[in-house]
Amino acid sequence: QQDEDIMFDDPADQKKEGIHLSEVVINSGSLLDQQTLNAQKFSQRFNIVPLAIHRGRTGTEVVGDIASKRLMVGDVLLVQGTESAIENLRTGANLLVIDDVVHFTTANQTFLPLFIMLAVVVVAGVGLLPISISALAGLATMLITKCLKWRDVGNAMNIPIIMIIVASLALGSALEVTGGSEFLAELFVYTTQSLSAPIILSALMLLMAIATNVVSNTAAAVIGTPVAISIAQQLGAPVEPFILAVIFGANMSFVTPIGYQTNLLIMGAGNYRFSDFVRVGLPLAVIMWISLSIILPILYPL
Repeated sequence: QQDEDIMFDDPADQKKEGIHLSEVVINSGSLLDQQTLNAQKFSQRFNIVPLAIHRGRTGTEVVGDIASKRLMVGDVLLVQGTESAIENLRTGANLLVIDDVVHFTTANQTFLPLFIMLAVVVVAGVGLLPISISALAGLATMLITKCLKWRDVGNAMNIPIIMIIVASLALGSALEVTGGSEFLAELFVYTTQSLSAPIILSALMLLMAIATNVVSNTAAAVIGTPVAISIAQQLGAPVEPFILAVIFGANMSFVTPIGYQTNLLIMGAGNYRFSDFVRVGLPLAVIMWISLSIILPILYPL
């Protein structure tokens, strides 16, 4: 137990810095090892508010008056305080502070960013500026008004996701520039010319579903639409079901994270892996493919 008191922040400074949430792990020999929060006067010494305790050994959450519970090595303490106060735990109490903190803002702090976001949407919606330009202008405004810090911008950038976007765009461009899309169209017509119209329709939808999870859904639709029209004309069949097959297939873009922009957004925010999308999205895509392969020939006799 440390006898000396730890210096803590002035309440006025707390308002300026903002409130954070953080998890603190109890180490062997630290200030709180085999101690209670009340015995160490934890809140008063560090200007930190303890919110919850999670037992590391049993995996259970402590209920009741957590300030009077004896802490043990491996316990995780959820605390709330300023960034400097939380950092003071690391240096002054020999506690393991997990860096993934959550920053809370007041109503006044959230009003300006919401106004800027609304302005970006309105300016882009009425056509005054392209969405890319208005979004960059909104970002610059947030930086100038200190709604965002450069450090926060850098931390929000996920390099693996950026590389996935660049690679998918490059692959789509390569297929169009090198004539790969035309080759695929000719190959598809050649290999399916002896099959019945419903099977060709189903095969086209499956091809689009595969393509949309490798390149963007827009690129898949651009590649598949001329193929669908050509196939329908050669078969003497209605064009509508084949175009619908391209549309439905191109929108089964949930098997991989690169299939659609939203997948990439939730991949970074939710800390998902590539295999998570395959495990959930593949069965869903198969169900949709089989269902639509049955429904379209019924609605449009082939």
